[in-house]
Amino acid sequence: MAEAAHWEPAGEGRAHCLLCPQSCVIPEGGHGICLGRVNRGGALQADNFGRCVSLAMDPIEKKPLYHVCPGREILSVACNGCNLRCDFCQNWTISQEPARTSPLPAFELVRIAVESGSFGIAYTYTEPLVWFEYILEAGALAHERGLKNVLVTNGVINERPLRELLPLVDAMNVDLKSMRPGFYREHCRVDGLESVLRTIRIAAEACHVEVTNLLIPGLNDSPDETRELARFVAGVDVRIPLHFSRYFPQHRMTVPATPLSTLTRAADIAAEKLYYVYLGNTGRQERSHTHCPVCGNLLVRRTGHQTSIVGLSGRNCRRCGRAADIVWCS
Repeated sequence: MAEAAHWEPAGEGRAHCLLCPQSCVIPEGGHGICLGRVNRGGALQADNFGRCVSLAMDPIEKKPLYHVCPGREILSVACNGCNLRCDFCQNWTISQEPARTSPLPAFELVRIAVESGSFGIAYTYTEPLVWFEYILEAGALAHERGLKNVLVTNGVINERPLRELLPLVDAMNVDLKSMRPGFYREHCRVDGLESVLRTIRIAAEACHVEVTNLLIPGLNDSPDETRELARFVAGVDVRIPLHFSRYFPQHRMTVPATPLSTLTRAADIAAEKLYYVYLGNTGRQERSHTHCPVCGNLLVRRTGHQTSIVGLSGRNCRRCGRAADIVWCS
């Protein structure tokens, strides 16, 4: 437990959290929607500080981050909680409900990363931004040891804390769930679209960014919405990798799984605007490889989470010499 950052007194012993657009006003003894911030005696405490719900080594491609240290594994860690309540969440038992946690001091997390041979730490599985105070401490220690910090996030955070955190972040994958505010309100329980778009714009100026869009039939998979999403990402940077992920029924969402044809159509649409478009969670390998956007040379081949660098000479395309848009480990 530690004192929370970004809050203010709200009268009558209440605490107003300023970390994200949920803007929770928390009474004495209560907690915010994220489960991690608790009002004790009129002061907001980060109850999740140094408490871990999951720890594992993963391929970086699993995040998915295809343009960060391809083929390497990264120590992945999570807190209990999230500031959204998505109907389709695949990790809802650790993100939307209280779950058993274990103490994991920041220095211990970094020690494990170093001893495991990981190139960094990925804050993932649930929502890392609600672990704000812990990531500030662990991220600084990780940088001191030459490790990279990676966030896999919904991007729902206010601008001031985002800018405070970004100097410690080397890469992030932002889950842009829809281009419609109503989708966020109805299916994620937040008025958060503008926050996510702002996070992508600001983060892209400070670190490597990739974007994931989970396509759900009838809800966010129309060609028009896909075009709008691709235009937005391209307007930030045409080099940002965009991942379309296949939806399967999860948690409260019972819509049938996304047809593969829907994902292929979305990839074709987005590829008109962006250099790198990938398909995930399909069980197939098409649209998972990285090609040079200038000459089309195959640079990185992926089979599941197995990755082979095949078309690079050093860090440049072997055919045309263009520098690859990849964050390397060394």
